[in-house]
Amino acid sequence: MIHPPNSPSDPCPRPCPGDGATHLAIAHLGPPGTYSEAAAVAFADGLGGGLLCPYPSIPQTLEAVASGAAHWAVVPVENALQGSVASTLDTLWRLDGVYVNQAIVLPIAHVLLSYGTDLAAVRAVYSHPQALAQCQRWLNANLPQVQLVPTNSTTEALDRLRDDGAIAAIASQRAAALYDVPVRATHIGDRPDNATRFWCLSRTPGTGEGTHTSLAFLLPENAPGALLEPLAILAEQRINLCRIESRPTQRSFGDYLFFIDCEGGQGDDRVAQALDRLAEKVETLRVFGSYRMVPVP
Repeated sequence: MIHPPNSPSDPCPRPCPGDGATHLAIAHLGPPGTYSEAAAVAFADGLGGGLLCPYPSIPQTLEAVASGAAHWAVVPVENALQGSVASTLDTLWRLDGVYVNQAIVLPIAHVLLSYGTDLAAVRAVYSHPQALAQCQRWLNANLPQVQLVPTNSTTEALDRLRDDGAIAAIASQRAAALYDVPVRATHIGDRPDNATRFWCLSRTPGTGEGTHTSLAFLLPENAPGALLEPLAILAEQRINLCRIESRPTQRSFGDYLFFIDCEGGQGDDRVAQALDRLAEKVETLRVFGSYRMVPVP
């Protein structure tokens, strides 16, 4: 069961589990037609069904799970072109009791939508900042003079297109079909094999089984070589790192925490031992969960 796309600006109107629905409520970045919704649909199919609940932002999507307003959240965490999604990482760090149970890898194929028939007349293009950045080469080559207007999602601005043929939006073919908006250009992404990884999260920790584990930690001090010891622990256990990056703690300037994705699940003795040793060497360790990668055709 899925909320119908009444309007691109129509968020989930209520905490989904509160309406007596029998389906699991799955929060995602809305409005309907976003890539996050496409990932949520794929996840719901794997569950055997679900009630999709769009939220206006990634933090609100994750907070819906943390507060119990939804059973699951599906949020983007990394794009092949633009890297990590900072708001997902920052929000997950500050929330307690939310765990990654699965990852979905969704192909991304951007198109340009507009009611205007003359691309030369387009003066502004609306979309999520990630989508605008992922189409930068095409925009520079074909619409070099337009104003790029960031929105909270790829479908947020679709309501505006109907009233002004001089504006356009970057979204998906699925969004074009849902809202019956003409497609004026296809294959506008900077690479044909673009994809985004989404995390599927709940308040229930996983079993520890999986091909990947995600974690984050704070170091006890900002000093030369402080990061070397935690990384050495992982290296000694021959654990391959898939991603490592720093994010500001927002406590003070120059103070950072580190996010890591590694191969192996917590049920693997090597990973379990490494996590036990890490907990002794860092100020704060958060293990977000172990999970499997599920590609969407």
